Amino acid sequence: MLGTEGYSPRVLAQAVRQASKASSFEDASDDLRELGGIRISATQLQRLCGRIGGEWAQHRDREVQAFREQRLACAYAAAPVAAAVMLDGGRVQTRAAESGRGVHEARWRETKVACCLSLSSQETATDPQPEPPAKFLNPPRVAQLAADIKRRARGAPGRLAPPLAKKQPKKKKKKKRPTRQRVRTVVATMADSETFGWQMVAEVHRRGLDRAQRKACVCDGQKYNWTLYEMHLAPSGFIGILDFVHLVAYLHDAAHACTKGDPSAAWKQYEQWMRWAWSGQRDRLLASLRRAAAQLGKPTPKTAEEDPRRVLADTVGYVSNNRGRMKYPYYRKLGLPISSAPVESTIKQINRRVKGTEKFWLKGGAEAMLQLRAAYLSEDDRVSAYWSRPRPYARAAGPGRFRRAA
Repeated sequence: MLGTEGYSPRVLAQAVRQASKASSFEDASDDLRELGGIRISATQLQRLCGRIGGEWAQHRDREVQAFREQRLACAYAAAPVAAAVMLDGGRVQTRAAESGRGVHEARWRETKVACCLSLSSQETATDPQPEPPAKFLNPPRVAQLAADIKRRARGAPGRLAPPLAKKQPKKKKKKKRPTRQRVRTVVATMADSETFGWQMVAEVHRRGLDRAQRKACVCDGQKYNWTLYEMHLAPSGFIGILDFVHLVAYLHDAAHACTKGDPSAAWKQYEQWMRWAWSGQRDRLLASLRRAAAQLGKPTPKTAEEDPRRVLADTVGYVSNNRGRMKYPYYRKLGLPISSAPVESTIKQINRRVKGTEKFWLKGGAEAMLQLRAAYLSEDDRVSAYWSRPRPYARAAGPGRFRRAA
C-alpha cells in the first residue's frame, strides 16, 4: 500500500537508508536512480530524511522521558556478562535558518556520540597481556597514532621525526582476542551535554548493560565525559577507564618535548613511560613526568601550546587528573577494554556523512541525520522496529515529485 509520499514503505525505507549512507543527497539520488530505477530528487531526499529522522528523534525523546519517570522497560531479559560504554564527540558545520540564499552564520559545532557495547570476555587471575602490543613499540606507528588523535588545534611542532624503525620480525599468528564486541548500539545528538547524558543512560538501561557483571566506561580525558560518567554510570557500578591510546599521545609528545631534539633519547623516554603506564605503575610514571617538567620550568599564562614547558605541564595534569582511571592490568584481568577505538570508528562513520567543508546543516536537519546514522550503525533490530511502527504520514512535497525512472 502506498503512503501519502507516493511510495510503499519498503521503497521509502530504501530511499532513506541510502540517503543516510551516501556522502550527499545528490549521490544518494544518483544511486537510487542507477541501482533501483527510482527517481527522487536530492531536495526531496533531504526533506524525507528530515521528517523520518525527526520522528525517530521524537521516539528517542519519549523513551528518555519514560526512563526519567522510571517507566522505561528493559528490552533484554538476560543481562550481558560484560559491557562497555564509550563517549566521544565529532564535528559538523551548521548555518542559520531563514536567512535567504547562501550560507549565513556558518559555525562548527560538536556532535556527541556514545557506543553502548555488550562484550564477550572472561575474568582471569593474572594479566592476560603483560607486554604492550607491537603497535605501541613501533616508532613510526606510534608517531602516527599520536598525530591522529591529537586534540590540540595546532600540530605539535615539538614532535620530531621518530628514529628509524628496526626491521620488524615476521608477524606471528594473532592470538584470539580476550575481549570481543558482541552488539553495538549508537546514540548521537547535537544536544547539550546534560541532554546527551540522559539519552545515553536511557539506552544503557534499555539494553540492560547496567546489569552486567563487569562493565566499564572508556573515554579520553575530556572533563564532560567524566562528569556524565560520575552522574549516570558510576552509581550502577561502571568502572571509569582512561583510553590508553590518548595517554600514549600525551606521553609521546612529552618525551619529545623534554629530550631537546634527540629522537633516540625521546623514543627511549617514551617507551619507559609507556611501559610504566601499561603495567599500572602510575606513581612511578607521574613522579618521572613531574621531574621532567621541573627541569624545564613552569609555563607562564602566555606560553605557547607547542612550547616544551606547556607540553610537559599538560601531560602532568592529564596523568594526575586521570590517575584513578589508569589501573590497566586490573582492567585486563576483568576482561574489560582499555581503548575507546569503537566509538572513534563510529564517529568516523558518522562524519563521512555529516562532516565536510562544503556541508552546512540546519540544526534540525543535522539532528535528524544523526538519528538515521545512529540507527543504521546500531546492530540490533531498531531499524526494522522503527519502520514497523505506524507513522503520521504527511506530504514532504507537492505531488509529482516521485517518479519511476524510465
